[in-house]
Amino acid sequence: MPRELLIQVSPEIASNESLLYENVAQLVRVSTKLVQKVVILKRSIDARQKAIKVNLKVLVYLIDEKYTEQKIELPDYPNVSNAQEVIIVGAGPAGLFAALQLIELGLKPIVLERGKDVRGRRRDLKAINRDHIVNEDSNYCFGEGGAGTYSDGKLYTRSKKRGDVDRILQLLVAFGATPDILVEAHPHIGTNKLPQIIQDIREKIIECGGQVLFETRVTDFVIKNNEIQGVTTQKGDTIAANKLILATGHSARDIFELLDRKKIFIEAKPFALGVRAEHPQELIDKIQYSCDFRGEYLPPAPYSIVKQVNGRGMYSFCMCPGGVIAPCATSPGEVVTNGWSPSKRDQATANSGIVVELKLEDFKPFAKYGALAGMEFQKSIEQTAWRLAGQTQKVPAQRMVDFTQNKVSSSIPKTSYVPGTTSVELGQVFPGFLTQIMREGFMQFGKSMRGYMTNEAILHAPESRTSSPVRIPRDIETLEHLQIKGLYPCGEGAGFAGGIISAAIDGEKCALKIAESLSK
Repeated sequence: MPRELLIQVSPEIASNESLLYENVAQLVRVSTKLVQKVVILKRSIDARQKAIKVNLKVLVYLIDEKYTEQKIELPDYPNVSNAQEVIIVGAGPAGLFAALQLIELGLKPIVLERGKDVRGRRRDLKAINRDHIVNEDSNYCFGEGGAGTYSDGKLYTRSKKRGDVDRILQLLVAFGATPDILVEAHPHIGTNKLPQIIQDIREKIIECGGQVLFETRVTDFVIKNNEIQGVTTQKGDTIAANKLILATGHSARDIFELLDRKKIFIEAKPFALGVRAEHPQELIDKIQYSCDFRGEYLPPAPYSIVKQVNGRGMYSFCMCPGGVIAPCATSPGEVVTNGWSPSKRDQATANSGIVVELKLEDFKPFAKYGALAGMEFQKSIEQTAWRLAGQTQKVPAQRMVDFTQNKVSSSIPKTSYVPGTTSVELGQVFPGFLTQIMREGFMQFGKSMRGYMTNEAILHAPESRTSSPVRIPRDIETLEHLQIKGLYPCGEGAGFAGGIISAAIDGEKCALKIAESLSK
């Protein structure tokens, strides 16, 4: 029987197979020649001490023990060309994994995506970066693969259901992701590699008889006697089905407005909002690794920080080591920031959303909008930032220390945010209570991470699309909307997920519930 070991080794040993085998042989007290295979099950970095260690969970196979390399393969998907149809609105992780699950269960998905396919999106991303042109249907948030495709591809999740998480990770590996995502404590695919995986998922859906329709924005729901009958698209077409998974993501404001207009029950949901802070990666490495130079065996250091300020949580969000800041507006007249890293995380800068938790009471100035009050609050900040920065895709920016001192920065260095920045006192962007919390919070951050509080760090505003400002409620057992039969609110946009993995899990859950309801 192979032996399972929990070991701590240096970064050099962890990254060198022959050194690792020697280390393991010593631990099990055998010759290195007798170690047939060391399988790494989990890997994480422990940087709490000056001597940084890598934690490994490994299986050790000796030469006389049978070892068979496990190959992760896709399920045996059936052809569903003539099966019962289910509409999926949105081709993000929730929609795509719902489609795969439906096929596995013998149902035919019809995926409707307002944006372009994963390759076609690139021209529109270039237009927003270089020409400041926002395509409302094709941008960093909308299009095949959803918001995560071109804004990082992080696979970390707080989900406690390890089996569900592992299933999604294994499917991603079967579609071409590196097997390392099964091992790393904070797995990451990278914006440069995720598009091909997304394309392969789409091709599998079509190969099995499903449909994927791009540039097909849903403009109305066909409802009779409080039951879904289908949808109408912007082209005037009606697509019929009595089961619909609504997986439109956290930025599909037109869908929230449509639901509200049709008096389909939705509710305002708290979310978090703030800025995106960019530091030199070398500085973050020094802080986190307590060294002048991290060396070749350690990855660019991430950080995670949480503080309570005036009864509010202020915390880092979607931290991108070796990454860049991207323009993520979904309509003209607004600016929005997000961050991403390539697979190698080899950029010179590190960035993270630094956000403050909001409460429903914060949306009172927008109470006339009812369930859309939080969305209007969010929109007002994005539009204010757009005006202050010059009415392009430039964003308001300020050096971190200057922000805490309420002082306009005399200069802003070139940052990774390609459209550019405008020096603005960020207190003009946010409501007073939010500005005060962030100022105090950054000073607390600086006390916890010596060197973090510096004018080398540039704050970009706003980081406002952390999660949906609306929840579309559903039955806890059936996952159907509380009011409309056959409507399954799903993923981030409905308020039931936060990130690629949890959205994919939720998509699968909705597909399973649909199959269950049809089998009765």
